[in-house]
Amino acid sequence: MKTLHAARRFAWNAAALAAAFCFVPALAQAPAAAPVPQATAYVSIGDKPAASFDSPSQKGVKQFIYSRFHPLEVLVRVSGWTKVRDAEGGIGWIENSALGARRFAVAQAAATQVRAAAQPAAPVVFEAERGVLLEITGAPVDGWLPVVHRDGQAGFVRTTQVWGQ
Repeated sequence: MKTLHAARRFAWNAAALAAAFCFVPALAQAPAAAPVPQATAYVSIGDKPAASFDSPSQKGVKQFIYSRFHPLEVLVRVSGWTKVRDAEGGIGWIENSALGARRFAVAQAAATQVRAAAQPAAPVVFEAERGVLLEITGAPVDGWLPVVHRDGQAGFVRTTQVWGQ
């Protein structure tokens, strides 16, 4: 009787071992799933200047005061607060109530050219100096972003020449 049980146990163990070796190489060769890139999200300060803090609390240390409409990159959102990064790399927490619905970008080039159409040969409507805010009026298309200056002049700018889109 012992030899029958031992033989069955050996047969079962051998089958399990063979199955394990048959499936392990297949699993080991399966390619790892590539991380899904997330689109960068941006927000802008609302109609009033806003302070950023070192933690998501008004009891935290104030770090920066951002002027109205200043664009910021969203890093993390928690209840009532958004962790953001500015164009210079500064990181802080902003209260969600300080963020506005309108979207803005900041000119990055020394002379950012805003053109009449989304084409490199289109006439230049105006040039914005580095740091000038431009309101975003639509989605980027083929590397061009529709914008309007606070003076009312509108046109298209290369997405590579602005930050915050």
